[in-house]
Amino acid sequence: MHDHSSSKNSKPMPPISNRRLPIGAEVDADGVSFRLWAPARERCFLVIEGNSEHEMMAEDSGYFWLYVPGLTAGARYQFHFGDASDLLADPASRFQPDGPSGSSVVVDPTRYPWNDHDWQGMSAFGTTLYEMHIGTFTRDGSFASAREKLAKLRMIGINCLEVMPINEFEGEFGWGYDGTLLYAPTRLYGPPDDVRAFVDEAHRLGMGVILDVVYNHFGSGERFCEFTPEYFTERYSNEWGKSINFDGPNSRGVREYVAKNAAYWIDEFHFDGLRIDATQALFDSSREHIVTLIAREARAAAGQRQIYLVSENEPQQTSMVRPVEVGGHGLDALWNDDFHRSATVALTGRSEAYYHDHRGSAQELVSAAKYGYLFQGQRYDWQDRPRGTPGLDLEPWHFIHFLQNHDQVANSGTGARIGHMTSPARLRALTALQLLGPQTPMLFQGQEFGSSSPFYYFADHDGEIADIVRQGRRDFISQFPNLRDEKLVEHMADPCARATFDEAKLDWAEWERNAAIVRFHRDLLHLRQTDKAFSRQACARDGQMDGSILSSTALLLRFFAEKPSDERLLLINFGNDIVVDSLPDPLFAPPGGHHWHLSWSSEEAAYGGSGRRCYDFHKPWVLNGDIALVLAPAKFQNQQNVSTMPLEEWQAGISRVGGSGT
Repeated sequence: MHDHSSSKNSKPMPPISNRRLPIGAEVDADGVSFRLWAPARERCFLVIEGNSEHEMMAEDSGYFWLYVPGLTAGARYQFHFGDASDLLADPASRFQPDGPSGSSVVVDPTRYPWNDHDWQGMSAFGTTLYEMHIGTFTRDGSFASAREKLAKLRMIGINCLEVMPINEFEGEFGWGYDGTLLYAPTRLYGPPDDVRAFVDEAHRLGMGVILDVVYNHFGSGERFCEFTPEYFTERYSNEWGKSINFDGPNSRGVREYVAKNAAYWIDEFHFDGLRIDATQALFDSSREHIVTLIAREARAAAGQRQIYLVSENEPQQTSMVRPVEVGGHGLDALWNDDFHRSATVALTGRSEAYYHDHRGSAQELVSAAKYGYLFQGQRYDWQDRPRGTPGLDLEPWHFIHFLQNHDQVANSGTGARIGHMTSPARLRALTALQLLGPQTPMLFQGQEFGSSSPFYYFADHDGEIADIVRQGRRDFISQFPNLRDEKLVEHMADPCARATFDEAKLDWAEWERNAAIVRFHRDLLHLRQTDKAFSRQACARDGQMDGSILSSTALLLRFFAEKPSDERLLLINFGNDIVVDSLPDPLFAPPGGHHWHLSWSSEEAAYGGSGRRCYDFHKPWVLNGDIALVLAPAKFQNQQNVSTMPLEEWQAGISRVGGSGT
């Protein structure tokens, strides 16, 4: 290599204010500017195309910069700090075609011809989410092939996609939560413009796209310490790796790296928001918490476009979605594990490990529909301490409810989806509760057509790291007593095997084979989005809805409205048949001048159910087991239907059935 730092081929770059982002390589009309944060280094060298070397200019606060005229998009580059044999990728690389250890590529995001100029973004209200992993969503495992399936999702009523992490990581397959270069979309799913085309097509179809991002640790193979050890801190620890330094000495560059990454996805790829992984592990005692900064930068990057910011937060800290002005972090929604756990126990009957505190009772499901989190500060036995913070005042759309997600399917040990752990009828009943309840629903890829593909944890590692990953998975799932069975463990999928990843890929032929399941989800989402009772995401606190318990396995939710004809009653039973002579509950009383009639049933033959039975709620009736019903008011057309049997004879019959009793 040759040092051309003083040649006419490079010069000080234009003012930093001309850059879109403070780090990385950026193209303008005359060349490319480079900027890098490496405060542990005194000198830094830029190597272009493996042979042209330039010493970068040092500036205050540990940054290095250089402007190279005549350079264009597509150029490959790396850095070194005096040892030309040890070349490093740009921590803010926009693309790594040869993986995280290879050369970085200069990318010009302005070259993509966007067609979404009229797109207004995503709101927290009215959203139906769909979580997807690009590598397993199609057989090809690319953004290009995933784009071809989007019309199907829109057709059934999905209006927002939640894409699992796409940042560059080591290996040829993985979940993406172990990112090593946060700005580079992984080469495994296609070049950066394929990501843009995917988002563009979603917008054309009327769907938003939010991106899952991980800011609580970096994955195996990262080399951030080569630039400065101050990317990390030992003041905090988390279960996934070294904690990131957001509040210690020289943390400004770290905060900038992460917060500007959030802005970058919104700005250069038109993502409609972010799902921030494990926010409880973003430790920060700064005056402005890093989560708050991420939200501020992301919203600024969106400009007039509305974005949707979601937190995954194990301790259930409702401050995540409270306004900054009252001490919150300004996000929009929280994943609600409580609903998932109660629903799973109701579906399977098992309450082991972290399901321990959930009974799967009707009471829990009514409470979740009314208030979101079930644990809001009271004692939680599994952790032997309080769990959650108060949130009775939050709106329903602050909570995201799901029956499946990537973690929970993988945590079954066998990768089994919930449909393989319960009956079809019971799953339909609980799905109706999820999709018609006030909170924001989220489906996991393939759920809408009853996918039989398992979803395991998978990560492409070998050697010692692979052994650690395998043992880590065994240790984690061992909290479930049945998953300690050595014979079962012997046959568990190897998380580091390519076959495990391949087996998780969706089989889209099942969309046609399982047409009844597709229709079921489509009809429910249509009902949610077109029926005023459900589309308003009714708030119990404001008197828009209420709920009652009919038994330990049966419940009703009443959705109120100004017009009696717009009110609805949702009945759910995930237990045995219940014979109803009368129901001493005012929530079951129809609006004045009306009577209830059956509007929708989860047991429709078209859904694979046992058939739609007739109901006359003026007479004793049966709420079948494992069923969901939607009742709507109808005006009386004739005199109310009353028994033609003389009252004394009717009451005598009741007495005979009940016995003398006294």
